[in-house]
Amino acid sequence: MTPTPRLTRTIPDAFVHETTEREGAAGAAWLAELPGIVAELLDRWSCVPDGEVTHGAVGLIVPVRQRGDGVEGEAAVLKVSFPHPGNVHEPDAFAVWRGRGAVRLYERDDERFAMLLERASSVTLAESRAGAEAGTANGNRTANGNGNGSGSGNGNGNGSGTANGAGAGSRESDALATVAGRLSRRLAVPAPPGLPRLADQAATWEPELRRDDAELAHSLPRRTVDAALATVHELARTQPDLMLHGDFHARNILRAEREPWLAVDPKGCAGDPAYDGGSLLKARVPALLDAPDLGRAVHRLLDVYAEAAELDRERVRRWSQLHAVQAAFWGRRHGFRLTRARSAHANAGTDPLVRAAEHLAQLLTD
Repeated sequence: MTPTPRLTRTIPDAFVHETTEREGAAGAAWLAELPGIVAELLDRWSCVPDGEVTHGAVGLIVPVRQRGDGVEGEAAVLKVSFPHPGNVHEPDAFAVWRGRGAVRLYERDDERFAMLLERASSVTLAESRAGAEAGTANGNRTANGNGNGSGSGNGNGNGSGTANGAGAGSRESDALATVAGRLSRRLAVPAPPGLPRLADQAATWEPELRRDDAELAHSLPRRTVDAALATVHELARTQPDLMLHGDFHARNILRAEREPWLAVDPKGCAGDPAYDGGSLLKARVPALLDAPDLGRAVHRLLDVYAEAAELDRERVRRWSQLHAVQAAFWGRRHGFRLTRARSAHANAGTDPLVRAAEHLAQLLTD
């Protein structure tokens, strides 16, 4: 057998910076071990590097090819993530889906927070042209990569791609919402025992909302905060046992070969599929800030997504409103990573993403 080549490509500087900034000394120690971890996994899983090393927010992505008997094998990616509780159930989600709407899991090393996954392109659904092409052809292209992102955003939708907001931007947003909704519907399969239940997390949401409401200098009206609290009481504490992605947004939907679009970077939990619709809508806010009528754009995206996902539109709206309130409070307390990256002197009171999240929360309050 040909020896496994050493990982000659350096770890991206941006990944080093982000990891050490976020994780401190623990991150620096992990980064020091990372080349050895990658080399060990390449050898164990009989892979050779095959492309530029990339990264998401918490994971290093090494394109590889599996080898055997001297023959170049299937393209894949080796993903090694910084050990964190939020990453524990990612391989469990892939194992449940078995390639249904998500990349396939070939190998896993839970102790190393590592996986060997099906490879697809780095083109994400967040690129509106890609979304438009996929939507008009029922998703006839492909996507997968491995990245990870977060954002506080908003989206647009109303109807199933009908007029009511014509123009290229509206068509692209309709297509994006349609692709995401159809994919969400496919991912919503029965969840096995052992995965975290979103309903169990809901016990912490009410006290967090009340504390943030009392302590932060925010601009949310009383009725907006009360609507979020009502969602926690009425929807969050009792939920179905269906698979959720948990971080469902357009940058985590990628073009692929085997299927038009595939999901990556799931958190892996069980609950109400409408919750994932809230994640998608929230993350579309920056893309919609220039819409002529933001409220119309938001509700249009909501309508298109709910129809494509075959979900109750009101449940998606309520989850989306809760997401927006939580995001607004998070931004007020911690600041958004995107804004911090652009300005070392970012102020939560003037942060456009915080203001956008607060505006979105009010737009979604019935």
